[in-house]
Amino acid sequence: MSTPSVPAGGFTPTGTIASHTDRRRVVFATVVGTTVEWYDFFIYATAVGLVFGELFFAPLGANSALVAFATVGISFLFRPLGAFLAGHLGDKYGRKPVLMWTLIMMGVATALIGVLPTYGAIGIAAPVLLVLLRIVQGISAGGEWGGAVLMAVEHAPRPRRGAFGASPQIGVPLGLLLASGVMALMTLLAPGDQFLTWGWRIPFLLSVVLILVGYYVRRRVEESPVFAELSERKEETKMPIVQLFRRHALLVIIAALVFAGNNAVGYMTTGGYIQGYATNPEGPLALERGPVLWAVTGSAVTWLLSTLAAGFISDRIGRRTTYIIGWILQLVGVFTLFPLVNTGDIGLLFLGLAILTIGLGFTYGPQAALYAELFPASIRFSGVSISYAIGAILGGAFAPTIATALVQATGTTMSVTWYLAGMTVLGLIATLLLRDRSGIPLGPDHEAEQSVSPIRGMAKA
Repeated sequence: MSTPSVPAGGFTPTGTIASHTDRRRVVFATVVGTTVEWYDFFIYATAVGLVFGELFFAPLGANSALVAFATVGISFLFRPLGAFLAGHLGDKYGRKPVLMWTLIMMGVATALIGVLPTYGAIGIAAPVLLVLLRIVQGISAGGEWGGAVLMAVEHAPRPRRGAFGASPQIGVPLGLLLASGVMALMTLLAPGDQFLTWGWRIPFLLSVVLILVGYYVRRRVEESPVFAELSERKEETKMPIVQLFRRHALLVIIAALVFAGNNAVGYMTTGGYIQGYATNPEGPLALERGPVLWAVTGSAVTWLLSTLAAGFISDRIGRRTTYIIGWILQLVGVFTLFPLVNTGDIGLLFLGLAILTIGLGFTYGPQAALYAELFPASIRFSGVSISYAIGAILGGAFAPTIATALVQATGTTMSVTWYLAGMTVLGLIATLLLRDRSGIPLGPDHEAEQSVSPIRGMAKA
């Protein structure tokens, strides 16, 4: 099928947007919304590495840090529930309403953590309530990503899907930057015991303001044009999840493994592991909280830039090739991370994180466009959301816990390096199993073409 002509105002066929104003609005709303969501999600992981072990799990003694990190992973087990619910509702009722509800759920859970009494005040109820609120965060995160991705990519002009798709992706490093930056600021405003007493709560309470901003911005964005056309034709899939697993189960697993390779490595910082490892007063480094948080904040900037660059580059050389370059860069980052961190020098710690985030950006920036181009329009929300959620479980869910257990068992961070290298290679292998589908039409008119399996060696889904 020939490429549609481009009117002066922009692209108008299904899957694109009509004006530069609408285009900017979609990108802005996607970036703001995902940044707020991931700020909320990461502020928890940052607090786990710094204070939650002591404040909520103190009776566990030496195991308090391990159990605290495990609560980061517990939320991932509920991401598929959020993905299933959001995928079903998003394919039946639209992308936009799902995004509004996930934003509200995440914000309420985060704000409630900010006022939650500690173990010293209410005993065992404190960690129980903390875990329940983290589960709500997990359900919200499971439903958020797929909707944000499709709002960006399905509005995009075909030659710029990678660039548009990078907008929800940069919400992750922006969320990390904001979470680490606010926490670092609070170590200055509430030093020492004040940070443990009340300083850590302020970043959670700030979520209320951020949610109001995100809600306002998202309300002003139109529904995805692909879903709008499906709705007009009355072609919404009755049971999208059933159809997804009946026709594309293997594709879901392979797509999940692509993300797992990135997510396991990324959760060394987004999961709070490096922060906890570097600042542990009984550990080998025992660095101050503030400088470590500022180093993580700086690395979030390099992650943001590389993620954005990778989205643009994938429009030029294809998603698959960009990913392959990214896996190589990520492997380099994995093997340089701990040798630099273990020097105990803040500058070198930042350098190790910065090198790592270049590869992370290249294996994350093109993901939105890659996933959207893998699945047919009628079940696309379910496909991208569930693949992402499963990949998060296989990758980042328990990466900090695994890293902590490996160091405790072996006494060396080299064991963590080999674990992260293995996950990187797994992501590379999964990428090599996929064909490049950059530029494939996304509208409902092309379901037959979209249903041809993107797995190499397979003809039909």
